[in-house]
Amino acid sequence: MLEKLNDAAAAGIVWVNATGKVSREDYRQVVEPLFEEARREGRRIRFLYQLGPSFEGFTAGAAWEDAKVGLQFLRVFEACAVVTDLAWIRDATSLARFMLPCPVRVFENQNTVKAIEWLRSQPAGAAVTQRLHPDSGVMVVEVTRPLRAGDFDALSFTADAWIEAHGKLHGLVIHARAFPGWENLGSLVEHVRFVRDHQRKVERVALAVESKLAELAPHVAKHFVSAEVKRFGYDELEAAVAWASSAPAQVEPARGR
Repeated sequence: MLEKLNDAAAAGIVWVNATGKVSREDYRQVVEPLFEEARREGRRIRFLYQLGPSFEGFTAGAAWEDAKVGLQFLRVFEACAVVTDLAWIRDATSLARFMLPCPVRVFENQNTVKAIEWLRSQPAGAAVTQRLHPDSGVMVVEVTRPLRAGDFDALSFTADAWIEAHGKLHGLVIHARAFPGWENLGSLVEHVRFVRDHQRKVERVALAVESKLAELAPHVAKHFVSAEVKRFGYDELEAAVAWASSAPAQVEPARGR
């Protein structure tokens, strides 16, 4: 069975404990309502899933339900800690965590308190902030720490609403002291997906980033995206926004003689 634990030490953490044989109905009655409530309220959760000494395994239906629920509510998680002494669960979680969009760690049952402390230590909120300039159709994205998959959901929400109303974004400005990279492989996959879905709907991309990598970006990007890309210094944000908001130069088609 699955049981939601209400422990004072885990305030702000959704803690579910597995005992005995876990069935499909356990997921439907305990786990799914918790995740659905979080999604309905627009909040992300820090999830502690404990499979202690009294856990006896999953039924066939429960194994499928576990995978289905994980995919269905993937964006609800802010961080996940799996607490167990079972080697096969520890190994499977360690293998899968690199593809998940949130940080995941595995702890032994004797380290449950450490699992709670780790969940509490995770930074809240997004790694990016964004603002849209409605007069110019330029979105400015401030990046402060390693990117999470959920950050691209937020970017897509803002960008897609504008694109639906106006056809495309005139410009996208990335502003960061230094590019912090991605939190995990799942975050990188979401970044690639975001670029793939939006690269033909953005006219100009300005990189106001103090990074050696940013110097190479315009040369590399031209092989993958249709937008015009230009690099600026971190302190040249105003110039970057001005350039991104101006119309790209139109190339005259060659005339036959």
